[in-house]
Amino acid sequence: MNAHAFLSPLPIALNSELAAPSDKPEVPEWIQITPKAPRLEGMDGRIWTMADPEAVVATCRANMAGGRLIPVDFEHATHVKGARGERADAAGWIRELEARDGAIWGRVEWNDSGREAIATRGYRFISPGFDFHKLTGAVRRIVSAGLTNVPNFTMPALNRTGEFEETEMDAAVLQALGLSQGASAADAVIAITKLRADADTALNRAQNPDPTQFVPRADYDLATNRVSELEAEVSTRLEAEITAAIDTAVEAGKIAPSSRDYHLAVCRADGGLDKFRAFIGAAPVIVSDKTTPRAPDPKQADQLSSEELAMCRAWGMAPDDFKAARAARAET
Repeated sequence: MNAHAFLSPLPIALNSELAAPSDKPEVPEWIQITPKAPRLEGMDGRIWTMADPEAVVATCRANMAGGRLIPVDFEHATHVKGARGERADAAGWIRELEARDGAIWGRVEWNDSGREAIATRGYRFISPGFDFHKLTGAVRRIVSAGLTNVPNFTMPALNRTGEFEETEMDAAVLQALGLSQGASAADAVIAITKLRADADTALNRAQNPDPTQFVPRADYDLATNRVSELEAEVSTRLEAEITAAIDTAVEAGKIAPSSRDYHLAVCRADGGLDKFRAFIGAAPVIVSDKTTPRAPDPKQADQLSSEELAMCRAWGMAPDDFKAARAARAET
């Protein structure tokens, strides 16, 4: 969060050495705006920090682009009187800023009133006005400089509250934007700008999809229908192969006609046709058209023939299970 401070951190004389009263002092073009970083400590106990003067200068230069110069006024009138709608004339304008040995310096284009105030020793010191983070006290940018005669923070507090101090951002807004407590309005603007950029990117992708990642709906439907047709063709072909294999086995006398439905169900299972063909390849003939079936011997009714035992071994079926299946078929 930003707040504003209009302070006189050091007794920075506008003339490097005071001339004798009869001498006319030189009006400097370059003046020191802030004390040396990183710790800016006022005599009233308040402390600010400026870890990177170069970054502060860069921010100011961006704000000064297009001729938006930094005013030098009298006793911070720009922020004190100007806030009340009163006249607040400038003494000059800062056209350039530089970081020198941890301090910020400015090149001032003085007007007549500013030159006269300095030349006549009406004002001898400079006081910076700057934005700072409310929670950390970090200086963010220079907003003005004021001529003053009460330097080194001995003057009353001029970092104003109210209209010149940013209010705390709403916690719900910060949470929605993914920002931590203490984030400034500028941080919120940056986050919102990024969200809008991401939304624009997503909309552009939706309107102009990557042809390597997506296919037209018509092409997708056509491909899906073709797959369904192929699956139906494969299923029909497999059913025909199953029927043919079972009919061949029945004709060869390797399975009884009455067990046809059973073998159909087995062959339709996954891999069932291959297993059936392997079984038929090794199975003996158990039904012959040349022999006349004899009536079953009641004493032998509960026994399995050698062919049935062979089927049990081929199918991995227990004899008792085979008997049960045979009895169930006989009942139907």
